[in-house]
Amino acid sequence: GKIVAVLGVSFKPNTDDMRDSVALDVIPALQEAGAIVQAFDPVAMEEAAKLLPNVNWMKETYETLQDASVAVILTEWNEFRALDFEQVKQVMKEPVLVDLRNVYKPEEMKKTGFAYSSIGRSKSVV
Repeated sequence: GKIVAVLGVSFKPNTDDMRDSVALDVIPALQEAGAIVQAFDPVAMEEAAKLLPNVNWMKETYETLQDASVAVILTEWNEFRALDFEQVKQVMKEPVLVDLRNVYKPEEMKKTGFAYSSIGRSKSVV
């Protein structure tokens, strides 16, 4: 299966609260589709690991992105708002970003050479 890097699993930034987290729906759906999920969250991984089996929990953002075909932002932690896209491109297998929190501007992402899709905006890639 393809590797999918999931950035952020908590319900919102600055908490380990997993109640109502979209990760609880998104990660199992990815796994059912055959994806290998690598995930990182600055605070919530211990809580999340109890609820989400078979996830490769990583130590930091760029390690999570290593060899991934797709990166998915599920929680808008500050460190995911300031990604170094040159470094991201070097570690990822394919430069594809699905931004479920609308952290980045589509026109800026186009310049980085990433295939980019977000939620609730026109002209989505997906």
